[in-house]
Amino acid sequence: MQPDGVQFAGVEVTRGTRTVFSGLSLTLSERRIGLVGDNGSGKSTLLRLVNGLILPDAGRVTVAGLDTRADRRRLPAHVGFVFQNVDHQIIFPTVREEVAFGPLSQGMAKAQANAAAERLLARHGCAGWGERAVSDLSEGQKQLVCILSALAAGPRILLLDEPFSSLDLATRLAFAARLAALDLQVVMASHDLHLFDGFDRVLWLKSGTIAADGPPATVLPLYEADARARAAAHQDSGMDHGAAGSPRGTGPAPA
Repeated sequence: MQPDGVQFAGVEVTRGTRTVFSGLSLTLSERRIGLVGDNGSGKSTLLRLVNGLILPDAGRVTVAGLDTRADRRRLPAHVGFVFQNVDHQIIFPTVREEVAFGPLSQGMAKAQANAAAERLLARHGCAGWGERAVSDLSEGQKQLVCILSALAAGPRILLLDEPFSSLDLATRLAFAARLAALDLQVVMASHDLHLFDGFDRVLWLKSGTIAADGPPATVLPLYEADARARAAAHQDSGMDHGAAGSPRGTGPAPA
């Protein structure tokens, strides 16, 4: 990464009548950064701002010195993205075609791109996968193909949006180990807090604002305590409602 990393300067994003971000200013330069927060808190929007899938309504986002608006077409060479749902990412019928797409889109000849895809597959324990139909792979295998296709273009940054939500725990931990070994910056949103072990920094997003920002050991307990408190309040509210109106019982509330 260049020293300037990823920078958000006064970023504003609205969706219909909802303001997602208002005046967000932030620098992301650490090697491993996690994003936590409730659904709708802005995690996915933040990731998509980095790779130009979403452009700010106001303000500026720069990635290694590239403006995501003015240099949008250059971003895929610097930023890889892995979606939560593999079916939203995979577009080719075979593994080789899927992994070779990144190099091809950067102008590499087809034979060279295919050879590069085969080398990348072999390096990650997938030798012989090239001819396999993506539709025949397990969910975990598809997720690995998505990660490798994102890496094939040689990005400096890998963005992951809830990438392991459909995988079992053992597979998630195996993927976490793979990510830890990658020599590039990783920014990952996840509800699985244990996946942030070893990360340098975690951002807790709450209603489009940064509620906490720091090491995992500092931020994650704050986020978890807040979630527990809200869950308890919701439960108490339900109990109060039950006492008042007896929706769970079979008869009227006692006089």
